[in-house]
Amino acid sequence: MSTLTRRNFIGKTAIAISSIAALQKVAGADRSRSDPGPANLGLDGQDPDSIWPPATDSKSLVQNFKYPFSFANKRVYEGGWSREVTVRELPVSKTLAGVNMRLTAGGVRELHWHTAGEWAIMLYGTARITAIDADGKSFVADVKKNDLWFFPSGIPHSIQGLNPDGCEFMLVFDDGEFSESETVLLSDAMAHLPPEVLAKNFAVDQDAFKNVPREELFIFQTDVPGELEADQKAAAGARGKSPKDFAFRTMEMPPTKQTMGGEVRVVDSSNFKVSTTAMAMVTVHPGGLRELHWHPNADEWQYFISGKGRMTVVATGNKARTMDFQEGDVGYVQKSLLHYIENTGDTDLVFLEMFKADRFQDFSFSEWLAHTPPELVMAHLDIDKATLDAIPRKATVVMPV
Repeated sequence: MSTLTRRNFIGKTAIAISSIAALQKVAGADRSRSDPGPANLGLDGQDPDSIWPPATDSKSLVQNFKYPFSFANKRVYEGGWSREVTVRELPVSKTLAGVNMRLTAGGVRELHWHTAGEWAIMLYGTARITAIDADGKSFVADVKKNDLWFFPSGIPHSIQGLNPDGCEFMLVFDDGEFSESETVLLSDAMAHLPPEVLAKNFAVDQDAFKNVPREELFIFQTDVPGELEADQKAAAGARGKSPKDFAFRTMEMPPTKQTMGGEVRVVDSSNFKVSTTAMAMVTVHPGGLRELHWHPNADEWQYFISGKGRMTVVATGNKARTMDFQEGDVGYVQKSLLHYIENTGDTDLVFLEMFKADRFQDFSFSEWLAHTPPELVMAHLDIDKATLDAIPRKATVVMPV
C-alpha cells in the first residue's frame, strides 16, 4: 500500500469511526428516535414534522388538517379535468370545499349552477366566464392569473379556456359537503325533461331537441370563442349588461399589508361587493412567518400555491400539532384556534386563507399581549418588561416587520 493510499485509508477510517460515534451518541441520547421498519421515504421527506414532531406538540390526538390535491380523484375529459377536496377527503373541513380544474383552449365547463356559492381564483392561463344576474342581465368577462370571480348560489354560469393554452383555476364552495358532481348541468337537465315539455316551454317543435346529449357533458371540447366584445354584445341583447361585476382583479390592488417578511392582499365584501367568501392571499419570504393569530368569525381553509411551509395549530384541551405543507396542499384551521405559518423553504411561500364569511377578521397574538396590562402579562409568562416592550404593538401579519 502506497503512502498516499495508506493516508487516505486512515483518514477515511477515522471519519467513519467518528460518524458512527456521533450516531451512537445521538441514539444514546434518544433511542426512541429510530424507525427501522418499512417507510414511504418520499412522503416522510415531505412531512418531517409529522415523522418526528417538535417537542412542543402534544401526544394527544389532533385531527388531521392537511390533504394534498395529489391524492384526489381526477375526472378526465376531452377538454380538461377536475378534482376535489371536500369533507369526505378531509373530515375537519366542514364549512368549505375546493375544486381544482383545468380546461384546454376551447375546453368548456358546461353551463350550470350550484346550490353553494362559488368563489374562484385563476392559477394559470386565461378564461372566459359568463353568467346572468337575478334580473336576467348578462355578464361576460375574460380573466387571467390571480383574478377572482364569485357566483352566488343559483347564478347560472360557464367557464371556457382561451388561447394559447387554456387555464387552470381553484374553486372554493361555501359548503364542506359540496361535490362538483352534484351540480345542475344544462345537458343533464335537458335530458331529464319530457320532449313535449321542452317544446311547450321554448315554443319550438319537439324535434328541435332530438340531438340533445343523453349524458352530462360536464367538461367538453369546442372551438375557442371569438372577441370578448362580440360575446358581450350578443349576450346582452336588448336587456343589457349586468351592473354587477362578478370578477375581481387582485393584482390591480396594492397589498393590504406589506413588511420585510412578506405581504397580504385581503379581498372580501368591502372591496369585492358580490362576494360572501373572504380571502387573504399571503406571501411569506424565505425565513418569514405569518404571525401567530386566530380568526374569530370562521374556519380557515387554505390552499398552498407555491413554496414550502409548516403550521402548528394549538387546539383546545392542551393539544397541538405541527404539519408541513407544499404547493398543491389544502390546510384547514377551525375557528378561533391559534396558529402560524412559517416559510421553511428558500423561495416565497404563497398561500390562500379562505373563509365562509363576508368580512376578513383576525386577532394578532402580539397585538393582544401588547395591549393587555403589562404586569398581568409578565405575571402569566414570567418575562421581564424589556421582553414585553419588544413585542410588536400592532398586527404585523407577516414577520419580520
